Amino acid sequence: MDTNRTANAAAESWRALPAKQQPLWPDPAAVQTAAAELRSYPPLVFAGECDQLKDRLAQVARGEAFVLQGGDCAETFAGVTADAIRNKLKTLLQMAAVLTYAGSVPVVKIGRIAGQYGKPRSKDTETRDGVTLPAYRGDSVNGFDFTAESRVPDPWRMVRMYHSSAATLNLVRAFTTGGYADLHQVNAWNRDFVASSPSGKRYELLAAEIQRALDFMRACGIDPEETRTVEFFSSHEGLLLEYEAALTRTDSRTGTLYNTSGHFVWIGERTRDLDGAHLEYFSSIRNPIGIKLGPSTTPDDALTYLRRLNPDREPGRLTFIIRMGAGVIRDKLPALVEKVTAEGHQVAWICDPMHGNTFEAPSGHKTRRFDDVLDEVKGFFEVHRALGTHPGGIHVELTGDDVTECVGGGDEIAFGDLATRYESACDPRLNRSQSLDLAFLVAEMYRSAA
Repeated sequence: MDTNRTANAAAESWRALPAKQQPLWPDPAAVQTAAAELRSYPPLVFAGECDQLKDRLAQVARGEAFVLQGGDCAETFAGVTADAIRNKLKTLLQMAAVLTYAGSVPVVKIGRIAGQYGKPRSKDTETRDGVTLPAYRGDSVNGFDFTAESRVPDPWRMVRMYHSSAATLNLVRAFTTGGYADLHQVNAWNRDFVASSPSGKRYELLAAEIQRALDFMRACGIDPEETRTVEFFSSHEGLLLEYEAALTRTDSRTGTLYNTSGHFVWIGERTRDLDGAHLEYFSSIRNPIGIKLGPSTTPDDALTYLRRLNPDREPGRLTFIIRMGAGVIRDKLPALVEKVTAEGHQVAWICDPMHGNTFEAPSGHKTRRFDDVLDEVKGFFEVHRALGTHPGGIHVELTGDDVTECVGGGDEIAFGDLATRYESACDPRLNRSQSLDLAFLVAEMYRSAA
């Protein structure tokens, strides 16, 4: 049997099924040409790295670790700068330091980074002042500017997405292995932040404790290599199937398929149809994968996803990312956790407290209340504490910049502040101060639940 031919057929079987949230490409031939270009490029990540993350997520599923997954709602090509990438990474490293030290738990660090360029939309079109144009679907598809030229879906943007992701990953790898992520730099990550932020000052105190602990270890002759570098993995929603399929490769070690566009990819709430193309595609790859579960998910749905996406019950293979909203998570989540646990499945349960809590401010800006985000995380922990199961992590949209997109938090951003620095291309993100606030509060919840 030709293993490569069989594997390639498995990677393309999704084409026979309905695929939601795909662009209405005006030139199908150009799509195929762009996809062929992508197939000629090297992988962005390697199968062994994906297996390493799967092992880490298996630890999470067993209750031995915690996931911190975060980054932009929608990355932009203009955002591929050293400062922007460093600021996001710095925020995640600070949050991870808080969770590890204050929560006393190993943290698996996953960025929504180097691939999060596509976004699902409620409608295919957008109308302003009587003018109707295609909806903005992320920089991987079309432009944000509301002009006819900008909004035409262009498949060559997928090629630019590849190059932008490669540049981002290159810099992230340099930061995480070249000394910037050294835990001895825990104070340096905060120098530009402490003076103006309550959460920055709180972090400074924790950083001083960490530094004293490191100094004590060094005095005892202990200076482990693990404090010098950081394991950091990339992730994005596997939305654009032409792009994901073009970067699907056969692993030379095993003859199985891996998506090499990112270590971890997930199926969104709007594309998780049981008979849809996304579920079919994801069933063919061996990466660790996730699926977003909203309030309409039934326990039987959850079991069906497990049967389809993890038939061998491999720990670390499947992560359930819960996005229900602060008002319903305490009512809807218990039945899912109880059913999955009763059937003997080991999955990592992650809380996405962002997407179920979006609303429109009086100014017309999409926003989220920090208190709602926090309350959904509290509900997530309460459910798992009551059932004796493991709250495995959080999945948040954040930036390392001082934006004003979500109201509340330690800096008390009000509705009137939203226009001050609202920069998101799609959904509102936590800024650096709000992200650190959340990390401290989650660490307290984790220690209480342990």
